[in-house]
Amino acid sequence: MTDFLDKTRTVRQGEELDLARLEPLLRRQWPDVAGPLVVEQFPAGHSNLTYSVRLGPLDMVLRRPPFGSKVKSAHDMGREYRVLSKLHKAFACAPEPLLYCEDESILGAPFYLMKRIRGVIIRRDPPAGMDFSPAVARRLGESFIDTLAALHMLDYTAIGLADLGKPQGYVQRQVEGWIKRYYGSQTHTIAEVEPVSRWLTANMPADSGASLIHNDYKYDNVIVADDDITRVIGILDWEMCTLGDPLSDVGTAICYWINADDPPDMQLIRWGPTTLPGNMTRAELVARYAEKTGRDTSAMPFYYTYALFKTAVIAQQIYYRFHHGVTKDERFLAFLEATRIMMRASLRAAESGQF
Repeated sequence: MTDFLDKTRTVRQGEELDLARLEPLLRRQWPDVAGPLVVEQFPAGHSNLTYSVRLGPLDMVLRRPPFGSKVKSAHDMGREYRVLSKLHKAFACAPEPLLYCEDESILGAPFYLMKRIRGVIIRRDPPAGMDFSPAVARRLGESFIDTLAALHMLDYTAIGLADLGKPQGYVQRQVEGWIKRYYGSQTHTIAEVEPVSRWLTANMPADSGASLIHNDYKYDNVIVADDDITRVIGILDWEMCTLGDPLSDVGTAICYWINADDPPDMQLIRWGPTTLPGNMTRAELVARYAEKTGRDTSAMPFYYTYALFKTAVIAQQIYYRFHHGVTKDERFLAFLEATRIMMRASLRAAESGQF
């Protein structure tokens, strides 16, 4: 299955790294490592930029903020590095960080390097030749949700991450914050925003508890083993990790999970092969999570509605950068329609009480 390993490409125009400044830093950090510096880019992802950096035998990944980002707090490389420095020791799926650099004269922004986890990333459709039988799809879904449950059951105080966030009042802060972020990045009028905002504000449940949460948990942020795609070996994109309500993390995971019987517009923004035979449904994922953690998930319709709204706002923020010309990445053009689709889905969930 080595043909299915995550691939890199030539760096996109406008997103090149200044190798004349980067290489001396790496040589100072690893003076005994010989061999050429080779840099390529991971083409997927829509937020922080991710590069393959190979220095001789060292196989690393470099993370830096996107060019022209308006939301600086969402791209705090130092925070992400500190989280992984502690989390990796207790949770093997978290990548091992190697170096943090806050000197913006090197690459124009803070960045960090971590050890690369080589494996397979499941994207919208499984590649030709991959065994994605109903039994495999089912086991992968179970592993996916079980790994999230394991993260939520970690003792964040023992790990040293008790100061990562303020879990009390998390839901209220998030609802208010994401509504504000939408209007801060608005480019077009979307009719569903107002009624969903009112519904979320009026229907906030009490926080269900506190745990470490990833905040963007979906198939293409998960690395599975190349010899067994039902085994999760890594989780990527920890930029939004914090202490908060674990059910909000489950809500995010299921808002990316498109069921086979979802409306046609939702099928257009399918993030993974979750509609193929054998896949669990959103309801089955939530039921298994409740079984693994013992948590009451009766308020999940709210968390699903909120997650769709939040993800729509993230898509809007990405589109905002393209709309104002701060990025030329043509992939971002479609994000306005994605925002509209998720806002419609959020309103449907609010009105139906279903997830």
